[in-house]
Amino acid sequence: MSAAFLVLDDGRVFEGQSWGALGTTFGEAVFQTGMTGYQETLTDPSYHKQVVVMTAPHIGNTGFNSEDNESEKIWVAGFVVRNPSSVVSNWRSEKDLESELIEQNIVGLQGVDTRALTRHLRDKGAMRVGIFSGLQLSREEMVLEVRKSAHMSGSFLVADVSTKKPYIVAAQGEKKFVVAALDLGIKSATPRALSQRGVEVHVLPFNTSAAEIVELAPDGLFISNGPGDPSTMVDVIEVVRQILTKEIPIFGICFGHQILGRALGFETYKLAFGHRGINQPVIDKITGKVEITSHNHGFALSAPTQTEFTTVFGRGEVTHVCLNDGVVEGLRLIDRSAFSVQYHPEAAAGPHDAAYLFDRFVEMMSTKVGA
Repeated sequence: MSAAFLVLDDGRVFEGQSWGALGTTFGEAVFQTGMTGYQETLTDPSYHKQVVVMTAPHIGNTGFNSEDNESEKIWVAGFVVRNPSSVVSNWRSEKDLESELIEQNIVGLQGVDTRALTRHLRDKGAMRVGIFSGLQLSREEMVLEVRKSAHMSGSFLVADVSTKKPYIVAAQGEKKFVVAALDLGIKSATPRALSQRGVEVHVLPFNTSAAEIVELAPDGLFISNGPGDPSTMVDVIEVVRQILTKEIPIFGICFGHQILGRALGFETYKLAFGHRGINQPVIDKITGKVEITSHNHGFALSAPTQTEFTTVFGRGEVTHVCLNDGVVEGLRLIDRSAFSVQYHPEAAAGPHDAAYLFDRFVEMMSTKVGA
């Protein structure tokens, strides 16, 4: 274990010790407020090109296993914790966390005051960052290297994380519906949640055309989560617009929510520090119910929250709003079968308050009217 440094592009430097792989990595510094579920976080493709700071101080006590991965690899650009667990204690554990980080060449940092780092990111906003271990550079040289790295705004990252070939997740029990799922960085828990409801899921590459989707004759279209700036997703947005003209119900989550919103004509914008964690309070404006939800997004949708809106696809409304900051967390079309939420109803990891949304999608496919 050697000295290592976390360097932000505003010049702030945090010193800690190397953890995981030795080396240098760059990304967007973000903080994640979940007290559990670090394996799901690490393997969530939505965290591609991000250096994740865990606000919970003690990470790694349940180790790492082959069953809880949300994709085929760890996607975070770097991983920062205060106190990694020195002991693994869980009957499902197959190895310790650091061994997996080293095996997948993920540069990490431990011994950092993550509370101070989180407060800094909350006050100054998410920003570019570098982790430097096993490398002798001056403070000024490290800051300059960080400032050469890419910004998240304007980043097109979906091609890195999307499946290269279509694949099918079979329905469990009786097959009731077929869903085409656009993979923008899909988590394995999502098609599994649909399959548990009798849905056969055809997971498709991000660049699948509208004609190819229609050719499958699906009962619904699912638009997944994913990384990057939604404004760069011009082709996918156009595909969604074309599907909106068909009688095919649509359900989008996270990045898919932003894609649907842009397809309806709304803009997206970058949040100061985003929502990342499994404890975000969201109110359902239709029922008045408050749900605790799992989030991972740095961009948000700009849409009117107080009144119905009109689009070329008919009337719509915002259905969910974040109670912390008023961010639009869900919308639906009233005159067509389409809705979306900004969060992760599959709850991997996280609470199960929003699992009913998969049932709503199934019901929509049954009736093809509204959400």
